[in-house]
Amino acid sequence: MSSKFPIAYIDVRAFAHATEDTDKVLKAIQNTLPTKLIETINVAKTSLAGHHGNPITLYETRIKEKTTTQKVFEKISANLGIMDKELLSNEIQLHLENGNLYLRLDKQSAYLEETKLSQIDPIRFRIHFKNSKTQQVIEICRKHGLLP
Repeated sequence: MSSKFPIAYIDVRAFAHATEDTDKVLKAIQNTLPTKLIETINVAKTSLAGHHGNPITLYETRIKEKTTTQKVFEKISANLGIMDKELLSNEIQLHLENGNLYLRLDKQSAYLEETKLSQIDPIRFRIHFKNSKTQQVIEICRKHGLLP
């Protein structure tokens, strides 16, 4: 494996529903990112309408800069608890597809500066690995501490 960081890009997406404070949702997203890099990451905001016409705000960004993708990945790896890492390890096949690792982080926890996996109304991360087969992605995740 080369010394180049194996992640091509990271997509981050979250929805702010009508009942949520959009500033808090943005803050939750920013809390998952390395503090020193928040200013360099442009999070786009799109207004959408829900099924019943309710307003929904979509926040999304694609992080492509090599050092930034590495720092984001390392922050998630460092902050995710051991129980979540073990759960992720046990269910890794459900989170991998076509060189992408899909993570869903709890939005409320992220707002409180905690990193926890969640399926319900999450901040979604799609981490795209360069030309990586499933086994390579798993090894990279172990090497960087995302998996136990």
